[in-house]
Amino acid sequence: MEHITLLIGIVIVTALVFDFTNGFHDTANAMATTISTGALRPKVAVAMSAVLNLVGAFLSVEVAATISKGIVDESGIRPEIIFAGLVGAIVWNLLTWLAGLPSSSSHALFGGLIGATVASVGTGAVHGEAVVMKVLIPAVAAPIVAGLATVLATRLTYRLARNTDPEASATGYRAGQIASAALVSLAHGTNDAQKTMGVITLALVSGGVIAPHSDPPMWVIVSAGLAIALGTYLGGWRIIRTLGKGLADIQPAQGFAAQTGAAVTILASSHIGFALSTTQVCSGAVMGAGMGRKGGVVRWSTAGRMVAAWGLTLPAAGLVGAGAALLADQGDWGVTAVAVLALGACGAIWAASRRKPVDSSNVNEAEAGEPAGVVTAAIQAVAPPPPAGALHQDAPATSPVAPVTPAPAATAAPAATTA
Repeated sequence: MEHITLLIGIVIVTALVFDFTNGFHDTANAMATTISTGALRPKVAVAMSAVLNLVGAFLSVEVAATISKGIVDESGIRPEIIFAGLVGAIVWNLLTWLAGLPSSSSHALFGGLIGATVASVGTGAVHGEAVVMKVLIPAVAAPIVAGLATVLATRLTYRLARNTDPEASATGYRAGQIASAALVSLAHGTNDAQKTMGVITLALVSGGVIAPHSDPPMWVIVSAGLAIALGTYLGGWRIIRTLGKGLADIQPAQGFAAQTGAAVTILASSHIGFALSTTQVCSGAVMGAGMGRKGGVVRWSTAGRMVAAWGLTLPAAGLVGAGAALLADQGDWGVTAVAVLALGACGAIWAASRRKPVDSSNVNEAEAGEPAGVVTAAIQAVAPPPPAGALHQDAPATSPVAPVTPAPAATAAPAATTA
């Protein structure tokens, strides 16, 4: 076996940078609804999520094996290609973070690697069947399954709690949210941290450092877990705001149902090696929770932008990865040029984000002017919010028109429909 060369070292560092961006990009998956309902303070929530992401990284290597052995041919991949693919993934992650869109870090990574591989080696080095079966099909199915499951879970939750004391049930649901958010964080570590492990393992195989078909070495598992935990702790506040406040009006019961459904879906996929997008699963669950409550609000214009970003992720990251691969193939100066251009792009995105910063102090401030949408209005017309005493959690707790004292049924509808 050969020693780690400078180029492989650069690839490893770049992979850990991607893992870091994955962490703050996906913090919202576990903690957005927990923060938006007040179950946990923002900084406490991201700290807990970071610790559990680190723990989850040690629980399985099935997804890492899918990345390192399943998507592209190990024998035809060089470190330059992996470096180029990572650049494509990082740039797309930062662009969608700037826009506050919870897009898929996983698909950005797949797109970058596939685009770089096709540009440098050809389509023969990509395992098309594995891409379809373990990436594309889960990408379509997972948010739908999570959404439908959460619709049913939300309705069941409200039905079971309809005769309970409002104060007690709200406290209980917030406690349940903390537990379910912890489960999502653990599940995220078992799925997303492994993707970086798989990329580093692929780089080590391509450089002859370890044997083909090897599992990730322990130092790779530790470093990937620490990188995603650090990114998670810093918090992707822009995406937390979108998922917690911009997509739907989520109450504690809905948040509990959404996080539980998402965690089960992610853990099941990790067990069978499906490298699905945890972002898509959690976003689908939040939309399902919004539709599952009578009079609930789903902002379909925001959902439409999210779905558009999901569709663009693979090809956009692939194009950036392909361009970077063509440049990196020119030799040492090409690799240097890719690194300089990537650093410049990341710096420009960061500078743009400082114009309207979002942090733990303003993460729960919903953006003004976002209507509920015609679909939600139509749903509310045929299934209006129940009377105030029937489903005590149906009216948003933060609604400016929510009454302090018990109100007649006629005043419940405006409270529930406030965006």
